[in-house]
Amino acid sequence: MKKIVTLLSLIICLFTLGCNDDIKVSSDSPGDSAAAYFDALYNQQDLQKATAYATPRLTRIMKSYGTAKQFARNLINMQYDEVIIEVDRSNTSLREQYGDKAKINIVFTGYINGKKVDEMRSVNMIHTKGKWYVDKILADPYAR
Repeated sequence: MKKIVTLLSLIICLFTLGCNDDIKVSSDSPGDSAAAYFDALYNQQDLQKATAYATPRLTRIMKSYGTAKQFARNLINMQYDEVIIEVDRSNTSLREQYGDKAKINIVFTGYINGKKVDEMRSVNMIHTKGKWYVDKILADPYAR
């Protein structure tokens, strides 16, 4: 009986620990860092947290807008009420991930004013001091 109770308590502890809502980001991958950057901007609306994933040059530009919402609306030209952010891994080259620079495509699926909006952006990433940082958000080539 004691073994069953111990086993059940261990299983309950594992389920409890597995249900943590915090997003854990591995800086080993440029895609993970890019997704964390956009998650901080759009889902958490925390400009300070997003600057942790940006180069100093991009950080200065971001801070000049004051808030995450202003930066996203004016510079990135995308707005969402809620959004799901995914890394497009369909066309990635392994060579890009082993150098110090990478170009990552991010797919945004979200809603604004009740309408579903799908968009895609590319970002240039730089690997410095063991972490990947967003260096530049590329303009949408298909925008009008």
